[in-house]
Amino acid sequence: MDYSAPRAPTHSETAFDLYGPAIPDRPVLISVPHAARAYDKDLLAAARVSSSILHRLEDRWADLLVHPLIAQGFTVIVARAPRALIDLNRHEREIDPGMIADLPRDAPLQSSAKLRGGLGLFPRRLPGAHELWRGPMRWAEARHRIETLHRPYHAALGQMMADARDAHGHAILIDMHSMPPLAPTGAGQPAPGMVLGDRFGRSASGRLIMLAADVAASHGLTVAQNHPYAGDHLIDRHGRPEHGLHALQVEIDRVLYLDATLDRPGPGVARMQAVVTRMAQALAAELPRAGYALAAE
Repeated sequence: MDYSAPRAPTHSETAFDLYGPAIPDRPVLISVPHAARAYDKDLLAAARVSSSILHRLEDRWADLLVHPLIAQGFTVIVARAPRALIDLNRHEREIDPGMIADLPRDAPLQSSAKLRGGLGLFPRRLPGAHELWRGPMRWAEARHRIETLHRPYHAALGQMMADARDAHGHAILIDMHSMPPLAPTGAGQPAPGMVLGDRFGRSASGRLIMLAADVAASHGLTVAQNHPYAGDHLIDRHGRPEHGLHALQVEIDRVLYLDATLDRPGPGVARMQAVVTRMAQALAAELPRAGYALAAE
């Protein structure tokens, strides 16, 4: 099977590859921020762990799940920088001070539970790997990564969301991720194979997350909503339901599409591609209406 992208991107920058029209011709667009697999020699030289440890930060092969949507002409933005270099799903101020050698005293940083767990804008730790890097980076390097990778990705995404809303009355972002297998929920219930997040109703209409869940369930998946993943900075930033901007995070169990080692595409790829494709098609077919119900109602 060919695991390269089905066709060349229409636009390529250091920060991302863009497939499909820059002004979306339908209200749905797709973001894949954590699937990049290219590690340059400088990044690998700075690591105190093997490249296989850094790979654990990836949403391994999650970009493969959206290939049919690229072929169908959906607008899809795929990050080119690996998560080990910078995490596009964190606020640009979400920086561990210990990661910066010469941090300015007045640097406006912010903390979070993810950062304290080692997964800030610049990932620092993973279970079994207390420190990923040989030493802290310079502040100039941190700013360079933010200005050339983080900001262009979000600027492009924000512009495309606005353009889609202006053209179609509303915009719906599907932020595609993958997750390690979850434990069963108890009471004989299977572990969720998909978790949909909308920041507990803050980033999307409840109508949309229910539709997405119904599509996944119709394909035999057990679906959870907002637990344990409610979505993070990306959908929080770009989802504004009151302004016609909706954003959903989709987490898919890697067991469902990777091989037994969770490293290479497995026999479940086609099935999960079908689920993601049908979900995007169903959301794109939803007509804008003034009375979108919010999840809090």
